[in-house]
This record gives sequence, C-alpha cells and structure tokens, in this order.
Amino acid sequence: MFFEHGLSKDSQQRMNLQSLGNKLLRYRDQHLQTIEEVAAATDIDPIRLTRIEQGALEPTGDEVLILADYYRCDFTFLISNATVAPFEETETLYRAHGRSLTKEDRSAIQEFLYLCETEQYLTEQLYGVPQQFDFRPAGRIYKRHAEEAAKAFRQKMGHSDREVPRNIYAEFRSVGVHVFRRRLSSSKISGLFILHPTAGKCVLINHSEDIYRQRFSAAHEMAHAIFDSSEGVNVSYVNEDDLRETRANRFASCYLLPPAVLKHLPSPALWDEADTHRWANEFRVSCNALGVALVTAGLVDKPTSARIRGYRVPREAKIDPELPETLTDQQRIRKSMLLSRGLSDHYVSLCLEAYSRQIISLGRLSEALLCGHGELSSMASLYGRTIHGY
Repeated sequence: MFFEHGLSKDSQQRMNLQSLGNKLLRYRDQHLQTIEEVAAATDIDPIRLTRIEQGALEPTGDEVLILADYYRCDFTFLISNATVAPFEETETLYRAHGRSLTKEDRSAIQEFLYLCETEQYLTEQLYGVPQQFDFRPAGRIYKRHAEEAAKAFRQKMGHSDREVPRNIYAEFRSVGVHVFRRRLSSSKISGLFILHPTAGKCVLINHSEDIYRQRFSAAHEMAHAIFDSSEGVNVSYVNEDDLRETRANRFASCYLLPPAVLKHLPSPALWDEADTHRWANEFRVSCNALGVALVTAGLVDKPTSARIRGYRVPREAKIDPELPETLTDQQRIRKSMLLSRGLSDHYVSLCLEAYSRQIISLGRLSEALLCGHGELSSMASLYGRTIHGY
C-alpha cells in the first residue's frame, strides 16, 4: 500500500496465480460486483479479468496495482501466499448482516478499512505504537462492567468526576482505536466495530446520523472495542436490544454523562424545553440520551423523562468538535463533505505530516486522501498546510 508503484521481476515470479485469482474473486464477491463492472472501472478486458480470477493468466504488474487500488488493498497481499486475509472480518460481517448492507455500503466499508490501515501505518511511522486501554470486567453484571469501564477510561483520559469529555474522537484515537465517520446508506446501522488483522480496533460511525447521535454511537462502539473485540465484528443497529448492546449503551451514557455531574444539575423536573436544550448541548448528547440517563440515575420519574426525551435540539445549535466555529461557511461545507467520506482532521493532518517528512510520496498522499493530484493543493490549504511544488 505504501510502496512505490512498480513490481520487480522477482515479485512477479513469486506470484501464486491461483491464490491471487481467488483473492480477487473474493473481493469482487464482497462488493457484489460483476466482472463487467470491475472491468469497466479498471479498464481491464473482462475476458482477461476472468482468466486472472481463475488463476489461468498472469496479470501484468500494472494490472495488479490497478486492482489493488480499486479494491483498496495492499498489492503485496495480493501477490503473496498469505492466507490470513484483511477481508476475513468483512466476510464474517457480510454473512451475518449482508441484507442490511447495500453495494455502496460494502464499498464504503472497504474504503473505511483502507483508511484504518493507512492511519495505523502512518501513526506508527510518525509517533510509534499508541498505548492501549485494557479493561478486564469482573463478575457477570453487564451494567456494572459498563459503569466501571467508563470510570476507568475517564480516569485514563485525565477527567475529574465532574468533567464532561469534549472531543471524544481524539480520546478514542489516543488509545489506538481507529474512528472514522463515514456515510452509510442504511439508516438502520448506527455504527460497526471490526478487529482488523493489521490495523487493530476499527470503528465506523454512520455519518448520515444526527451529530449528537454519532457521538453517542462512537462511545457505544468504543464499548464494543473494550468488551467484545474477541468476536472480531459487531454491527450496532438503531434500537437493538440485547445484553451486549445494553452494556455498550450504559458505557456510552456513563462516559458522556458522568453520574457525578448529573447529580449536581438543577432539578430536571423543573426544566422547560430551553433548559433541556441547554443541558443537552452541555453534554453534547441528544435530549433522548439525556432523558434516559436522568431516569436511570433516579433523578426524574418516567413521565418527566419522556417529556425531556421528546424535545429536540435544533440542528444549527449542535456542536461538532471536528467542525469548529472558526471555519467559514465554505470551509464548513467542504470539511463536512470530507468527514462524510471518512476524512477527519486527524487523519488528513496525519497524511500531510507523513508527506512533509517524506514517509510517503505525493502519489501515496493522493491515494491516502482519496483524491486526485489536482485536488491536493486545495485540500492542504483547507487544513492550513501547503504542498511543496504546488
């Protein structure tokens, strides 16, 4: 993925054609694409592509690179004899949840994993391996697991009992969890967690959701990263209810709405709509999440909770930590579009820094940022950087 283009003769000679063809076929199957669709997108003749997938024809070095770019994978994996594939987890995902994922969503997930791999590589090259957050739950009470883990993670982040976390995405990334907000067409999916064989813990948040819902979903998926990573894959559906999802929701609530802070709020029973909006914005959560947290803490009765949950914070009043108020309207629109593709400030800055330190080439920078060479200068300018030579 991060090597210069061009395969050596030795690399080509080492190619196991049957293995290569099988990997390409599995990638195509995952994307629900026909030979004709891949051929049209890559400009490789469909008959030739079919024979390559069958292991009956050796591709050129350029064809391997084109197909690797198309499927967002490392070309060295395609030509190796490796049997542990980066797509093993996605195959598990599609077997269990394929009906909920469109062809476009499958491509989005593959691109998301590519971003995770890129982020992992660049982070290690620039800053070394991040310190992980390890938590071992005791006992069988899931609610207690969540509460204790949220408290431990807040302590690790240096928060006091009465401090509300702000940029939670930065906090999760600081312990090696890759968090990308990427638009999915399925409104039923709030987020998913994948344990990637090389990138590690990867979280995708559906950027189609409300901003504050995304924040809660991120904390929810962080809980799956803490408790359920051994299962490899987890998809969180809106309003899904089982013990693991309940635990993840409880973790998110305790992390975003610290119980010690809730206890010191003015009496929620007296709140009107404006009061509810104020406190929902203070915690950066929806009124629904706030109402649930208050009734769970025993601070309001169910009718009051239902009233609070029924309010809605206006979209224009909500605060997104990755879209600061200092942006112009044009910059905000542009950055919001990039976020919906998964390109966070953190990730873009990481790529630009890697290029400035000559860790990756200009071509690799373009690929990592999912754009053409002609777009690099304007993108760098949006983040206060310049590209040498432009």
